[in-house]
Amino acid sequence: MHEGVSLTHLMTVLVLQLSLIVVVAKAFGFVTTRYLKQPSVLGELIAGMVIGPFALGRIPLGFLGGEPLFAIPHGAALPVTPELYGLATIASIVLLFLSGLETDLKTFLKFAGTGSLVGLGGVLATFFLGAGSAVLFIDRVTSIMDPAALFMGIIATATSVGISARILSERKKLSSPEGVTILSAAVLDDVLGIVLLAVVVGLVRSGGGTTGSVDWGLIGRIALKAFGFWLGSTVIGILLAPRITKGLKGLKDLETLSMIAFGLALLLAGLSELAGLAMIIGAYVMGLALSSTDVAEDIRHRLEGVYNFIVPIFFCVMGMLVDFSVIPEVVVYGLAYAFLGILGKIVGCGIPALLTGFTPRGALRIGTGMLPRGEVTLIMAGLGLSTGVLDSGLFGVAVMSMFISSLVAPPALVKVFKGGRGFKKSLETAEKEDVRTITFNMPSASLADFVLTRLLDAFRRADYFPRRIGHESPVYAVQKDAVQLTLLRDGTTISANVPPDQETFVRLLLTEEILSLKELFRSVEQVAESDSMERDMLSGLFDR
Repeated sequence: MHEGVSLTHLMTVLVLQLSLIVVVAKAFGFVTTRYLKQPSVLGELIAGMVIGPFALGRIPLGFLGGEPLFAIPHGAALPVTPELYGLATIASIVLLFLSGLETDLKTFLKFAGTGSLVGLGGVLATFFLGAGSAVLFIDRVTSIMDPAALFMGIIATATSVGISARILSERKKLSSPEGVTILSAAVLDDVLGIVLLAVVVGLVRSGGGTTGSVDWGLIGRIALKAFGFWLGSTVIGILLAPRITKGLKGLKDLETLSMIAFGLALLLAGLSELAGLAMIIGAYVMGLALSSTDVAEDIRHRLEGVYNFIVPIFFCVMGMLVDFSVIPEVVVYGLAYAFLGILGKIVGCGIPALLTGFTPRGALRIGTGMLPRGEVTLIMAGLGLSTGVLDSGLFGVAVMSMFISSLVAPPALVKVFKGGRGFKKSLETAEKEDVRTITFNMPSASLADFVLTRLLDAFRRADYFPRRIGHESPVYAVQKDAVQLTLLRDGTTISANVPPDQETFVRLLLTEEILSLKELFRSVEQVAESDSMERDMLSGLFDR
């Protein structure tokens, strides 16, 4: 507790801060999504910048005794209170746990071809360009092994494929060779980024990574420890997850099961921190372990309310960390860093794509699909700031890069997917661009959500594995062995993009589900038309 300040006062300030954060973040996110057609994270970030301690949040308020609502704590490493940053930390655990749940582990374990090479190429290229840019632009950084350079390299590797998935699904390209490769590469990109982050965090906390001589033995030991923790936790989690979920399903309460699963994610996050790594690594590992179970989607669905409340707080708090006074000093570096990040993804992902059968057009499409950045970028940057490795200027560089890539990627992706095929004749058997679209409209968005849930359950009963792609919109990749199709809800419209050889099966499945729903609606209509229920309800009132 802060010296000389009562606990009641601290909690009062926290509640007032949260009230403003939730209202403003959601409002800005709504405007950004509805009218600007951009991810809500950008609006939530801007909200934090506007109401934060470096802008409106510094204005003294009479009802707080003349203190600002978001006063910068005296002598603190961060410009926000520990209580508020603690909530942001929990939000980052929620984010990475759900990201792990949404990872297609089966595809990751089976996919050893183009997607792996593309993901590896993108991570390596962006890491070295990001770390090298720190040496060129930051006077105090003289080696690529400097902690600040390593963090800037790690931040450059992050990819948020949810934006790309939505655009590709709308254009019926998600099942194309380029679309499948982008999704597969993004899985490997996430895993490699998490492992690299573990190595860098371990190196920084052990006192390594100085600008002097490089202790490769220390780096090797830390890398082995980080990779061992990740791999060991993941393997143990995968082996135990079916038994854990089987035991929990005996409770016959999916709400309890979901909360216990999240509690285990918090536990592993704490153990990860005690092991000298970052909390988000443990959270991601727990989600990854549970992703292949039959309750993964149920857990994700039941944590959606927690996500919708706490994650905007995270992005808003990250926006509050941006110090506008230092932005003019780093704007040149920020633009250069964003450019190098874009170049690294296009070249690093494009060259392996060229070598595995794609044309230059197809390679450009894959590289462009890997451009968007999102929550992982901010989590990594926030971790660097909280540990003192990054200053407010470098944190601002990371935020600038995320903004630029998120704004550039959508129109660029639409542009590059115009035209003909993006792969050579040797891949013609993998042609997926001739995708058939099955579309039907619902009277309301809530009914469309209900029908989409029923359809996903129907696919699960048919041994398909549905996986939600990103949080911004309900886009699902539905996979069974080598067959992949997508389900998308846009307002009141549900669309299924399917390969031609699966069209008959999917139409039969959808027809069967629609007939089942019609029967359900007829039953509901009969109840609604009957007066007996109202009489039974009202009779209790008049009998009193």
